[in-house]
Amino acid sequence: MPLTPDRKKALRSLGHNLKPVVTVAGKGLSEGVMEELNRALEDHELIKVKLMIADRELRHQVIGQLCEQSGAELVQEIGKIALIYRQAEKPDPRLSNLLR
Repeated sequence: MPLTPDRKKALRSLGHNLKPVVTVAGKGLSEGVMEELNRALEDHELIKVKLMIADRELRHQVIGQLCEQSGAELVQEIGKIALIYRQAEKPDPRLSNLLR
């Protein structure tokens, strides 16, 4: 289900102080990157991803692939940082960025 504008606004405010937990570099979306991304989404639900890709169009395509493959939704994209969200099946209150 797509995020509503009000929900995106709330998630953006929560994501403001987060640090990137996954970095996508020159090799793109490798299997290891996707495993780490899925683990981080399951633990934290709302994460920042840093993309070390210079070309803006390629960066935008990688973010689209990343969201599609992980089942996450893009909340915000600013420069080389993407804020993405995927609701966890069993959120852990100690790890989730939404339940703190």
